[in-house]
Amino acid sequence: MRKRSVIAVTSAATVGVLGFLVAPPAQAAEYTSALKVRGVQYDAPGRDSNSCSSGNTYQEYLTVKNYSRTKTVNLRGHLVKDAAGNRFAFRANHYLQPGDHVRLRGGHGTDSDAKNVVYRDNCNFLWNNDRDTVYLVKPTGSRADTHSYTRSGSDRDGNGYITFHG
Repeated sequence: MRKRSVIAVTSAATVGVLGFLVAPPAQAAEYTSALKVRGVQYDAPGRDSNSCSSGNTYQEYLTVKNYSRTKTVNLRGHLVKDAAGNRFAFRANHYLQPGDHVRLRGGHGTDSDAKNVVYRDNCNFLWNNDRDTVYLVKPTGSRADTHSYTRSGSDRDGNGYITFHG
């Protein structure tokens, strides 16, 4: 009886190790969503000013794209946030047809499906200029997409914009 116990434990341990070896990378689970972060203008052109009347937060934006070939996705209930916990929740219906995108811009404006834009209605910057992590979260709370960036390591041409998915 004692040998069987040892064999069972060894077998369970072997299955655990094999499961670990063939398991996909943790990041792969994030990309099962049709919605993905296409890119981020993390450093708005010009001198940073979060003044609502004369600042440049309008030029800071995040592009979310529907990469599905067949499925229309409603952004309502999705959340965009950064590493520090700053967040924006899509509260209104905003439908993205297959292949369509939306730019989530800083500042104030009128959301428009025709112009593919949603405004955060906040003049503070969301993305850090040196480094940050972008999270796109589904209404269920699970992640749809996540990307970390650094100015020196991710922005090859130094223009303040990084593309994550083509």
